[in-house]
Amino acid sequence: MPRGRSVRGWCSKCSSWTIFVLDTVAAGVETELARFFAAARLRASDYGEHYVALWDSLEQASSGGKRVRPALVLAAYAGFGGRDQALVSPVAVSFELLHTAFLIHDDVIDHDLARRGVANIAGRFTDRALAHGASADQAGVWAAAAAILAGDLALSEAHRALAKLPLDVPTRLRLVDLLDRAVFVSAAGELADVTNSSAGHPLTMAEVIATLENKTAVYSFEAPLQAGAVLAGASAEAIRLLGQYGRLVGVAFQLTDDLLGVFGDPVKTGKSVTADLREGKQTALIAHAGGTESWSLIAPYLGKVDLSEEDAERAREHLRACGAKAAAEGLAYDHSRLAVETLSPAVIPANLRATLIELAEAAVNRAR
Repeated sequence: MPRGRSVRGWCSKCSSWTIFVLDTVAAGVETELARFFAAARLRASDYGEHYVALWDSLEQASSGGKRVRPALVLAAYAGFGGRDQALVSPVAVSFELLHTAFLIHDDVIDHDLARRGVANIAGRFTDRALAHGASADQAGVWAAAAAILAGDLALSEAHRALAKLPLDVPTRLRLVDLLDRAVFVSAAGELADVTNSSAGHPLTMAEVIATLENKTAVYSFEAPLQAGAVLAGASAEAIRLLGQYGRLVGVAFQLTDDLLGVFGDPVKTGKSVTADLREGKQTALIAHAGGTESWSLIAPYLGKVDLSEEDAERAREHLRACGAKAAAEGLAYDHSRLAVETLSPAVIPANLRATLIELAEAAVNRAR
């Protein structure tokens, strides 16, 4: 395995994502994050204890994740011969901070005070406000303000990390443009995801796929892969193919995520299997069901805020019976297969191609 190569693969024994990153690379990314937060906390100390607490919360929000996006940056960079870990680590960190910012803002949009059973920034600042004598309404303002500001700070640093890179101007601008496009497209996808939930009718499958591509695939898969390749000096054709692959595998990943949001095991996923139904989330399951005779049986459960577990199980039964679950699974596998087909052996190096094939398989064969 080349120094710095990152591999993600499906573990059939543990039924979960497995990440294999050389210690030197993992240390480089984590060290870069630790250095950033230590410096920011020192700066924040000039502005009071609440601001220091905000940075503590932001650091906590950025920890404990799968580090998918940094792993993709590192994999593409090493795959095309990149060896300068001091150069690539800030790029990997940039996309991790972008992800952190989106998660924080997503929780604000959803009015969530926890993520995977742990208090998020809004939750921590709600408790902090109450402990300092704030009323319940005032605590809500503290929570929203802290989360929005933390997300903004993470976004700012994501751009700053790239702007400071010791690169020639054209390469640095290409990386900034990739990050800018990721933010721009993801914002469109997030807005569509919110507005879709109040559409009052099932979306078409094409509309659902477009939202998944914009909200998740571009910033989580396409942009990190392309950034690593750009930094390593890959060809324009290689960067284009990685973009196609990233969009397809990102959709496959999110289709599977939406399936797990209804049919998964909460113990493994750490997520509710009723929340998406209560929210009325427009997924591939709903798009398929909306075109079947079973829709009248499923519609009453969608968007029902007091949906019980018994109601949710009946909805699942109808979704299985009308073929929605099988259709969504098939669509995810189709996107995974198409993603692999974009990886031309004549353009994508063998080691990187093998890694990305494993990732495509892992995107649809997972329990969390």
